[in-house]
Amino acid sequence: MPPRPHRPPALAWQVFRGSDVIRQGLATRHQLRGSSWIRLRHDVYADARLDRDHALACRAAALRLPPEAVIAGPSSAYLHGVEHAAGFDDDVHVLVPKACRVDSQRRLRVHLLGADAPALTGASPAAAPPLLPPTGDVGGAIAPRRTDPTSAAWETAVWLDPLRAVPIIDSLLACGLTTQAALTTVGTANADRPGGRRATWVFGLADQGAQSPPESQLRVRLVLGGLPRPVTQHPIRVAGGLVLHPDLAWPEFRVAVEYDGRWHSDPEQLHRDRRRLNLLVGAGWLILHVTGRRLHNDFPAVLGEVRSALLSRGWRR
Repeated sequence: MPPRPHRPPALAWQVFRGSDVIRQGLATRHQLRGSSWIRLRHDVYADARLDRDHALACRAAALRLPPEAVIAGPSSAYLHGVEHAAGFDDDVHVLVPKACRVDSQRRLRVHLLGADAPALTGASPAAAPPLLPPTGDVGGAIAPRRTDPTSAAWETAVWLDPLRAVPIIDSLLACGLTTQAALTTVGTANADRPGGRRATWVFGLADQGAQSPPESQLRVRLVLGGLPRPVTQHPIRVAGGLVLHPDLAWPEFRVAVEYDGRWHSDPEQLHRDRRRLNLLVGAGWLILHVTGRRLHNDFPAVLGEVRSALLSRGWRR
């Protein structure tokens, strides 16, 4: 029978500095190598039962950062609820004052306040619970701060490739965490900072109507490929008075594109999709479908097909 895991109540469901718990006699160095714990960073451990997500990565990083550090960019977006913004193994992005002298390292991307980030507009405590009881005796009980959603959008636009940045910003907009007006304001206020023009350009690609990251990527790739910008979720009234909303549409040319994710392989969903397609065709629309495989592996052909459809309906480059 395997030995019972060693997990003192004071450390249950917690993230902590190994050196602190050893000093306080809560665990030994040998016990920290057991299955009860997961080593997240040098001298940082966590209860192995915790979800291995980006929130855990942020909590681990915060334990080895100065108190002035702020979780930022895609990491901040994740803490605001945009789950696809970052994963457990992705870099934690932080802002620190230059005087702190913190360097980037494995799974930690450090950016300097005042250099490539906008002035913080209300950095707030992260939603993560305190790392340990509020006595602060073990590893620090202060939850990491994060930039507000609009600042997180600006940072994401500057730091990430547009195909990663736009889906995150789309989600921040769709969730009501920021607005196009707020993005315009922060873009204007920070136009002269490094990355300011890039951020404004990325903001111009964002759209709160996107319903999934792949849809956002598809829209951006079509626009960057030279096609006119499509409308997201354009309402189309079809037979019987039903109103349908294709993922991307060019109403002037009655051309639409639907993104087919994995869930479209469900037989019942396939039945609904085919009926939907027939109704749209009956209303005079030309409908193209793009799968995830083609988006990532055959995009030049997809771009050519959509371009040909638009040209056939009267678009002129």
